[in-house]
Amino acid sequence: MTIKRALISVSDKTGIVDFASALHAAGTEIISTGGTASSLEAAKIPVKKVSDLTGFPEMMDGRVKTLHPKIHGGLLALRDHASHMEDARKHGIDMIDLLAVNLYPFEATIKKPNVPLAEVIENIDIGGPSMIRSASKNYKSVVVLVDPSDYGRVLNELKSTGDVSEATRFQLMIKAFEHTAHYDAVISNYFANVQKPAKDELPKSMMLSLEKIQNLRYGENPHQKASFYFTNNSDKPKYAQLHGKELSYNNIIDLDACVRVVSDFDQPCCVIVKHTNPCGAAIHHDLYEAYVHARATDPVSAFGGVIGFNRTLTAKTAHDIGEVFVEAIIAPEFESEALSILQKKKNIRLIKYDFSSVKNSLPELRKALDGYLVQESDELLVDPKNWKVVTKRTPTKDEHEAMMFGWKMVKHVKSNAIVYASKDRTLGIGAGQMSRVDSSQLAVIKAHNAGIELKNSAIASDAFFPFRDGVDAAAKAGATAVIQPGGSVKDQEVIDAANELGMTMVFTSVRHFKH
Repeated sequence: MTIKRALISVSDKTGIVDFASALHAAGTEIISTGGTASSLEAAKIPVKKVSDLTGFPEMMDGRVKTLHPKIHGGLLALRDHASHMEDARKHGIDMIDLLAVNLYPFEATIKKPNVPLAEVIENIDIGGPSMIRSASKNYKSVVVLVDPSDYGRVLNELKSTGDVSEATRFQLMIKAFEHTAHYDAVISNYFANVQKPAKDELPKSMMLSLEKIQNLRYGENPHQKASFYFTNNSDKPKYAQLHGKELSYNNIIDLDACVRVVSDFDQPCCVIVKHTNPCGAAIHHDLYEAYVHARATDPVSAFGGVIGFNRTLTAKTAHDIGEVFVEAIIAPEFESEALSILQKKKNIRLIKYDFSSVKNSLPELRKALDGYLVQESDELLVDPKNWKVVTKRTPTKDEHEAMMFGWKMVKHVKSNAIVYASKDRTLGIGAGQMSRVDSSQLAVIKAHNAGIELKNSAIASDAFFPFRDGVDAAAKAGATAVIQPGGSVKDQEVIDAANELGMTMVFTSVRHFKH
């Protein structure tokens, strides 16, 4: 067998005793360190300590043990290079043919609550990444293992051929470099967050380490390949699919849009999303009523949509949903009877999601030209203390609440965005039009088609009205209150129009473009 000597030093000891035992049975000499050596010795597997190999004890509380020429020379020496082998003979360096290493649990350490910085620093592995890189650089001569799930694969090849194929060695080398790159990214990002950048600045550089969660059937269209990744800097995925077909690329985007909307409300909330735009949303102390009102905004568009809830989905609500075609539902929990009802529909995707993670949003990335645009998520909450009433008439209590609801919703609608709202539901939504007036007219048409009266409604606009025509259209539709950022050179003209029409208008001084 080609694996005559193996160095094993692992933090995650999953499967290591069985793996080392199989290597020993095949005649491989085992070299090990610290806790790994103790575990192998307890299993009656002969082990040579690294300190016996190097002639130096592990020192400085284990900080220094494998950083030695007898370790790295054994990993890096080119077996077919005469001068390398001559140097090895001259200095008593034995070759190491297999390295099994995984690293100090830095990631697990930083997830502990209130972990001291000193403990974080002690869990930065130095020798492990150094050995992994040495072995990976010399993959043709050294098998490098960083993942316990690969032990069986290597043992099977050794049993069948007495060697590990170059193709397997190459794949393991790639995996090893990915492992150390991820480890470095987690460390770098952790300390970048400890040392916050200057106010209003994003970090000077960003390191992303992404782990594939699943392959998707395709992207936005069948000709586009797609997969779903999670950043390794966060906890494991906070969702679980309970039923239905596999998620598609578009499903995931729409589910994300659902989560963003309902997370902005403390009250029980339902939103129905189609192509990332809300086509209806409502709040109510009874979740079933919230669903009924959300669907009523635009029942035609709701067909084939994705539905989000911020409360446990009830059987009563599930029964009504089961009567129509829905792509997916996301909620923090599902009543058992609700699951039973919905699982009768073979394809509907049921997603349980931990909403406690929503506010820890990662920066948003988007490919543009030859680079990436990065921005913070738009998580600015509604704060009426910063609103300014700019008309002669102040809002009534109902108008104020309607503007609150509309303003929360409009930031989730593609620009140009217009939302007509009452105090607890959307009445008409106009999304993604080139003109703000067009968006307003579209929202009115949607409401009319759904048989919804816009009298005494509030209209929310994601950016300022550049001319009075948008306000005129809103008043004609029946709106009595307007909420918008303000900031146009025509603001006074718009304010005068609102006063002329007997409307109340609030400036928020904040816009919510969503491109």
